[in-house]
Amino acid sequence: MRFAFSTLGVPGMPVRDVIRLAVDAGYHGVELRAHPEEPVHTGLGAQERAEVAREFADAGVEILTVAGYAKVAEAQDEAGEAALADELAGLVGLAADLGASYVRVFPGGGDRPAAEADADAARRLGAVAPLAADRRVTVLLETHDSHRTGTAAAQVLGPVGHGSVGALWDVMHTWLGGEDPTTTQAVLAPHLGYVQVKDIASAEDRTPLPLGAGVLPLADCLGVLVGDGWDGWLCWEYEKRWYPSAAPLPDLLRAGREHLEHLLEVAGK
Repeated sequence: MRFAFSTLGVPGMPVRDVIRLAVDAGYHGVELRAHPEEPVHTGLGAQERAEVAREFADAGVEILTVAGYAKVAEAQDEAGEAALADELAGLVGLAADLGASYVRVFPGGGDRPAAEADADAARRLGAVAPLAADRRVTVLLETHDSHRTGTAAAQVLGPVGHGSVGALWDVMHTWLGGEDPTTTQAVLAPHLGYVQVKDIASAEDRTPLPLGAGVLPLADCLGVLVGDGWDGWLCWEYEKRWYPSAAPLPDLLRAGREHLEHLLEVAGK
């Protein structure tokens, strides 16, 4: 498997520093948080996008994902529906211009009836799928908020039925949803883009911790992936942006990669 980290763990860090960090810590790729407070976002012009892509390519580091914040299961009026479609198209365009493989989106269904949220999410993802296919990008629905389990996400992805729409497995959210890793892998296997790993102290205290220092079942998750023959990307999403008191990610990256490598080695025996 290949390793990436999210820039959510190094908020505001300049692109060149992110690349240097990835190279020094032995990571193959980076998940870029796409937000106006970050160096990379949908407001970048063509020349700026080309420069970011060139810097990553020159360093041999892959831009894995443009991590957006579009909420595809959220209730929308007519104006909101159009704005969401534009947001999705903008994220796909940014990912394509940067050479990223994926775009991350959220469900965001809140407390809506599941059938309504699922139907809206499937319709919106289905609508952007042809553009994503044309731009050679895959849009991934993260297991998060209203659809935190793989089972819930699959209720959306199954009806979409398009190769340019898939799933992003966030191991914390499926754990919070009470779903066993074996079940998550089974339902997401037809759709799985990649896996976000992380660690926390408890369901009540989600301050990010070094990998292996918390309660999340990382060994079990990697075990079912290895057992199923999956060999894609593992991305460490360290939520420093939301927990400023957490230890700095740069100091933890190398040990985190080594911990994942150890878990994979054990799982493969």
